[in-house]
Amino acid sequence: MNYAIFRSEPIYTLNDLAQIGSHNKREKKAYQSNPDIDLSKTKDNVELVPLNMKYVKGFYEITKDYKKEHEERMKTERDDRKRTFRQMVDKSKSVVADELVFTATHTFFNEMSKEEIKNWADRCMEFVHFGLGYEDNQILHATLHMDEKTPHIHCVVVPLVKKLDKRTNTERYTISKKQFIHDKEHLSELQDEYCEYLNMCGFALERGTKHSDREHINIKEFKKLTKSLTNELDLKDDKLSKSINELEEKMKSNKTIMFDKESVKVKKETFDSMNKVVEEAKKVKDLKPKLNNAYKNLKEVTNDYSKIHQQNMKLEDENRNLKYENTNLRYKAFTLSNTIDTLKNVINKMANFVYHLVADGLIPRHKEDEFNDEFEEFISGKKKNKDKDDSLVL
Repeated sequence: MNYAIFRSEPIYTLNDLAQIGSHNKREKKAYQSNPDIDLSKTKDNVELVPLNMKYVKGFYEITKDYKKEHEERMKTERDDRKRTFRQMVDKSKSVVADELVFTATHTFFNEMSKEEIKNWADRCMEFVHFGLGYEDNQILHATLHMDEKTPHIHCVVVPLVKKLDKRTNTERYTISKKQFIHDKEHLSELQDEYCEYLNMCGFALERGTKHSDREHINIKEFKKLTKSLTNELDLKDDKLSKSINELEEKMKSNKTIMFDKESVKVKKETFDSMNKVVEEAKKVKDLKPKLNNAYKNLKEVTNDYSKIHQQNMKLEDENRNLKYENTNLRYKAFTLSNTIDTLKNVINKMANFVYHLVADGLIPRHKEDEFNDEFEEFISGKKKNKDKDDSLVL
């Protein structure tokens, strides 16, 4: 079974961005920290969104308007609060960029040619656009690495957006990953859509286990509790064993014990040891309800998790078709938008072509209005195509 893998890895400083760029663009001569990289195969890597400069320089190119806005704002800022653009983005709580990693389990790529892997990569980049909402000018670099054990994509984006500053009631630039990936729940939904979209494109991949890190929260808490109780029990057991050993030693060293039908005469220190044994035994006994309660809680947690898991499975089954349909519609909208842009480009070229025909005298001036009317009717669909013999005579 092969799984679709998509994760988001935040980049918080420009130094980190530079190091990631050096790795992604294979700028080092050797990679001792990553033995999976085979530099003899680096020539097979594919630049999906090329970048002909260093990552940090590319970042400044994308954010030049943001930098200009910041520097303008600093002119009126108090001296003790002035910061360079780099200082501002590095110290910000937000990211400077986000690295999107796309791949699949290794066996998925086993029988695929380089062209087929490139087709998979192109579909992943389509998802970056219509699934996540990034535009071309927000993508710093994207590369398909073929020189490691498993092919994968590194797509580095700069989530630069304009947001309303409520304090000044003006729009300002900011870098906000949350505009594209709101939180962990949203990331999980995007991972669903990513897997569904790849299946729509003909790639047989399964969705990985959802919230696999959350399933163990209660179990971790239980382990923490039982570890504490176990340590306490071990400690008390050690004390009890020690007390019993002390008592046994003292009983051995005691002289003949004086006793009658109703009483026994022992030394005070021996009597104290006996009391100590009894006291430690009571403490061990007192732990039993705590242990019973812990195991009872575990059983409740297990039952609750089982019920929640079953409910989630039902909800996932009910929502799967809706999500698939939603992904399909979003992809169609994305494709339609590209088609509209292409048509606009063709129409603009046709209009320019007609303009130059008139300007160059290839269409007589007295025929220009007639030609324009014919052309407009033809484009709008109001007039059917004429036979060749009935074509406009210039």
